Amino acid sequence: MGVSDELRDALAQLEAAPALVDRPRKAWAGTSPASFLSKESRDALDGRLARLGVNYPRLAVAALVERLALAGLGVTGGSTWGRFLRANGLELSGLVHTDRLLFGSAYVTVWGTESGRPTLTADSPLTMTHRADPATGETLWAARRWDSGTELRPETTLELYLPDRIERYTTNLSGQTTPAGWNRKRVLDNPLEVVPVVPFVRRLSLADPLTGASAVEDILDLTDAVAKLLGDAMVTSEFHARPRRWATGLEIEEDEAGNIVDPFGDGRFLQSEAPDTKFGQLDGARLDGYADLMASITQQIGALTGLPPHYLGLHGDQPASADGIRAAEAQLVARARAEQRAMSNEWGTVAGMLDAVADRRPFDPEVVDPSLVEWGNPETSTPAMDADAAAKLRGIGVPLEVVLADRLGYDPDEAAEIADAAHSREVELVASRSLRDREERRGPVVVPPETTPDT
Repeated sequence: MGVSDELRDALAQLEAAPALVDRPRKAWAGTSPASFLSKESRDALDGRLARLGVNYPRLAVAALVERLALAGLGVTGGSTWGRFLRANGLELSGLVHTDRLLFGSAYVTVWGTESGRPTLTADSPLTMTHRADPATGETLWAARRWDSGTELRPETTLELYLPDRIERYTTNLSGQTTPAGWNRKRVLDNPLEVVPVVPFVRRLSLADPLTGASAVEDILDLTDAVAKLLGDAMVTSEFHARPRRWATGLEIEEDEAGNIVDPFGDGRFLQSEAPDTKFGQLDGARLDGYADLMASITQQIGALTGLPPHYLGLHGDQPASADGIRAAEAQLVARARAEQRAMSNEWGTVAGMLDAVADRRPFDPEVVDPSLVEWGNPETSTPAMDADAAAKLRGIGVPLEVVLADRLGYDPDEAAEIADAAHSREVELVASRSLRDREERRGPVVVPPETTPDT
């Protein structure tokens, strides 16, 4: 494939991306069209409420992201976790997880400064795209596009990442989707010898598209239904739920503009001179039906997303006990663990590239070991529960370093230091105990009494 073909494909994919992720993006921002009230409903509320929506997609994504915290990265022979932290990787990882769950894909670019310090850059499918080998899954090329000009002098830049080089293109034409309007500005050698972009594509089945599947796709329609019900309930509570009085036998009066005039004004006391006038009152509309229907739809959202009832405001505020919380969150925890397994290989690749950039050498995919990617515990627990579990694991022989990192949340470097210090202390205690045991076995030193010569 020629360079122009790669550039053409990248431009076409980036041009199609906004339409593919438009609905999840609007749901994340709470601006879904179904969350807007109709003109009649807005008029009934006197224009005081223009939009009303419940952002269950954001809740579903945030509930998973907070359980996808990285706790350590490492490859054979490298201290990657410190490099990862210095490159602001911990903060970027949360954004990558969010975009991957929301849009179905996200990207991490690994590069370095002139001094050799590794850097990380995160992108969404709105700004980056790629092409992978369908047989091996290897990334063949990737491209990032961004606006690099000013309002007076607009300019768009596109960077094309290839295994052997990185090319930069610019254009002054707005919406240019063909290679003809792009000018190549520079070409850099790629010392990694692989595309320095790691795609995080979310696929739960072989039928999912190669661009990834959103985690909130199943609940978008249900969320719009809840927004519709809430809007109707607000209109009903404002316009129909309050009792309305009626009267018959009164002449309807109109002003000069033809508007009906209330004969009683805003007064609370009603009277009429006509002897055949009758007054009455209509009961206000009940809102129970809205509440029951919203509870039913919300339960369906919880079943599809794994969100427990206390996240959705169902069945009371909180479970009665810690065991109840763990039982209610079992499905959400299982989904979080599945997402962790799915992303371990990608973060392992990022770790390997970080070491390759720092060591100024080509990247070797053979050093990637997903088992060295450590995740935080996705289960809800208290410090006392974590300490108790750690003590029990230590009691059955699990290494202290593993217990500190996995159960207590220490990063790998801190866990190693604490484990070394504890080992040194244990050695001192063993040596001291051994010396004391030897002294006890020898018994007290008996000094013979002084003797005097016979006189």
